[in-house]
Amino acid sequence: MQLIITDARFSRSHAIQLSGLRLLVGGLGLSLCLLLVSAALYHWVFLKGVREDWPVISTLVRIVVRDEVAQRDRFMRENIDVMAKRLGEMQAKMLQLESLGERVSGLAGINPADIKGKAGQGGILVSPRSLSMEELQAALGDLDHIASQHTDVMTVIESRLFEQKVKKLMVPTAQPVKDGTLGSTFGWRIDPFTGRTALHTGLDFAAEVGTPILAAAGGVVVSQEFHPQYGNMIEVDHGNDLITRYAHSSRVLVKKGDLVKRGQIIAEVGNTGRSTGPHLHFEVLAQQVPQDPQKFLNAGSNMPMPKLALGGVRQTVAVKAAASPLPAASASGS
Repeated sequence: MQLIITDARFSRSHAIQLSGLRLLVGGLGLSLCLLLVSAALYHWVFLKGVREDWPVISTLVRIVVRDEVAQRDRFMRENIDVMAKRLGEMQAKMLQLESLGERVSGLAGINPADIKGKAGQGGILVSPRSLSMEELQAALGDLDHIASQHTDVMTVIESRLFEQKVKKLMVPTAQPVKDGTLGSTFGWRIDPFTGRTALHTGLDFAAEVGTPILAAAGGVVVSQEFHPQYGNMIEVDHGNDLITRYAHSSRVLVKKGDLVKRGQIIAEVGNTGRSTGPHLHFEVLAQQVPQDPQKFLNAGSNMPMPKLALGGVRQTVAVKAAASPLPAASASGS
């Protein structure tokens, strides 16, 4: 295609040769320019109509805005309803948690009334109408407050149960010799060396030399020495002025200052000191006063700690023995 442009004043002419590609590019450019002009004109007319409140344009704008607002409200309402349902389920679970906390607090020895704060409220959220966002936020705030209270309660219960567990592990209720045979018990007996009546301040467990001796409870080794009457002797402090003593061992596996666990092997049965044969002499002392170890062993891990027997004739002899860290020779095991 060829365009010829003539100029009458200068009697000249210009010829422009247009190929198919040039015509296509020119047409696209012209179309783009028209589109941009049309869009700018539409935008100007639309804004002018909105500002000047032209009837047709204002009505169209109100319809579009109303549809967008309705769609947004519907979306928010659906989300709020779903959240309200979840809130109801959380409140129901919080009631179950509260009931569980009351039962567990009883096991921990805590009166639920002492740790219970505001009266519990809850249940599945049922409402004849949809909740507003403000009501939902208030309900979530109350639920968060209740959850914080339950967290505090559970922390107290955990602390109390842990304390009870530690105390239980620190009470000498475990057998110090697994395969031993109980011989002499706590109390008055005929002393095998003197043939006279004397107080036996512990329990004798007959066993072969080398039989493991176990810690009756967790504690700290406060004494590990050779004693003329007790032979190779170990004393373990369990706190609360409670000490266990293990005597006549052939071999000691711990030293003073060591921490021992309940059931840990601390020595081996022997025949050292004032002894007539291989055995373990086991004592329990409360405030340096010998107690009957059998009461502790009978108590076991599921029963409360036995009361200390400090009455009658035994009290008189025990108090005399308490004047010295170690009882007299006549009171030693055999």
